[in-house]
Amino acid sequence: MSTRASFARQPQSVWVRRALFQLHLWTGIGFGLYVFVVCLSGSAIVLRRELDKALCPRTILVKPVGPRMTDAQLAAAALAAFPRMRLRPAIEVRGPRVPGAAVEVWYLFGRGRFERLFDPYTGKDLGDTVACEPTFVSWIADLHDDLLGGDTGQLVNGAGAVLLTLMCATGAILWWPGVGRWRRSMTLRRNTNWRRFNWDLHSVLGFWMFLLIVMWAVSGIYLAFPGVFYAAGNFLAAHGAGPATGHRLDVLIDWMVRLHFGRSFGLFVKGLWVILGLVPCGLFVTGALMWWNRVLRRSIGRSGEPAPPAREDKGGPSGPVNSPAPDSRAAAGLPAS
Repeated sequence: MSTRASFARQPQSVWVRRALFQLHLWTGIGFGLYVFVVCLSGSAIVLRRELDKALCPRTILVKPVGPRMTDAQLAAAALAAFPRMRLRPAIEVRGPRVPGAAVEVWYLFGRGRFERLFDPYTGKDLGDTVACEPTFVSWIADLHDDLLGGDTGQLVNGAGAVLLTLMCATGAILWWPGVGRWRRSMTLRRNTNWRRFNWDLHSVLGFWMFLLIVMWAVSGIYLAFPGVFYAAGNFLAAHGAGPATGHRLDVLIDWMVRLHFGRSFGLFVKGLWVILGLVPCGLFVTGALMWWNRVLRRSIGRSGEPAPPAREDKGGPSGPVNSPAPDSRAAAGLPAS
């Protein structure tokens, strides 16, 4: 049977897959703590602006000078305050929080926005709607953006995003259980031992979150190395792809950045991003438990401490038909009992 056919039917028996498993396992253990820290801090700062407003509220009172400007006049003043905007946003003028206070003006770019305060009598831009940011919020943001290391930390973040992209690629290959079992590998089974459950949980989370994690990884590469993406766009445009390619790349990058942070789509998506952003942390924990079962547990057994007897798990991905031999199952990283 050819390697391709073997991988399609019984991937656990293919040596390339076993090699990729080792690469995936040890890379995940090697930089899994980094992923844990970055994803945990990323979930925390999705609500960065809400935290700033709640912990550092701002009320700027204005002195009435003549008649109050209409909303249309304030919208025109808001556009005039930023004449170099590439995209012309929609303007929403919101009433003051308290009587006599400055009004909020929202610049709306599709589903994204940024907010400013304006004097409703003079049309003067009074600055951002958030007065300050608590130190611990800034610390979490810096931890996520550059690991508290400035430009060097940003480069490390970029390298981590590249590794995460490779982890996603190898994980997608390792997920494949064979043509007869792929549907079963999309759901989580509970009537099994904890090692089997842990394996299934890692596999199911990786499958259903694959595209989202890839998006976070690739957009993380862009945020660390934006010049590479723009150079690629310029190269394509200069070699026959046309100016439309550069525009499409700009649109793609814009959407990637919005999706990366999840702040441009309303409070519901923000809350969803807070929860989903923790999934890579769960993948690290379940992967670490698999590493414990596969490496440390066996090492303890070899050092003289008795380990539980191993037996073939008939409920594994290979199922009761054509189950791999115990040594093949161990090579594939499946729990032995």
